[in-house]
Amino acid sequence: MDMARYIGSKWRKTVAIRKNKYLTRFVPETARLTKTSLRRQLTRYRMVYVKPEYGRHGNGVMRVEKTSSGYRYQLGNTIRNFAAFDSLFKGITTATKRKRYLVQKGIHLLKHNGRFFDIRVMTQSPAPGKWVTTGMIGRVAAKRKIVTNYHNGGKIVTAERLLRPYTRKVSVKLALLSKLGVLAGRRMSAAFPGVRVIGLDVAIDKSLKPWLLEVNTAPDPYIFRKHPDPRIFRRIMRLARTYNR
Repeated sequence: MDMARYIGSKWRKTVAIRKNKYLTRFVPETARLTKTSLRRQLTRYRMVYVKPEYGRHGNGVMRVEKTSSGYRYQLGNTIRNFAAFDSLFKGITTATKRKRYLVQKGIHLLKHNGRFFDIRVMTQSPAPGKWVTTGMIGRVAAKRKIVTNYHNGGKIVTAERLLRPYTRKVSVKLALLSKLGVLAGRRMSAAFPGVRVIGLDVAIDKSLKPWLLEVNTAPDPYIFRKHPDPRIFRRIMRLARTYNR
């Protein structure tokens, strides 16, 4: 990892992306975690994700819900129920060890064989000012897991295969994801000079709207080794050499 180009703060990256008016409509409401922000989002959406501001591979991500009998959160395979909001927030504060966390509107992801999935969009800058989306791949969560990350047990499946059961316009949907990747890359390099590659984590909801969950500035290219078209991985690695010299 090239630390000179690595932006760790999810909050700073979210703020940067939201400065593009077109991209803003695809960014779920996100705020720093406080008692007020959690209560507001749970009232508004009933389900949210609480994630560490600094962290990788989906570690520490919690799914928090307002239920008919109270509240519930899931962290890994652990599920805890609470009768009141105050006890929920106390439980979350304990689980997060008072580190900086964000709260984000929960997106009800589409499923593949009963498991949640999202799509990683790889976008690279072969030359200053030029961005191109070089690959897309789907990530399917492990059984009973809420995160799709490969390093957290997720399974790699092509984006085309994941979307095909939901729409006949797969190529149109993928073209939009490609466009979002390029726009996000431009915005990130404008906000953080030196950024030359991003991995965009995109959720697709039941209305087939894409949501930009997170921007990674040091994405793992090796998950694309799992793609059935070997040309995609070779292209990603070839472009990577242009900015890692």
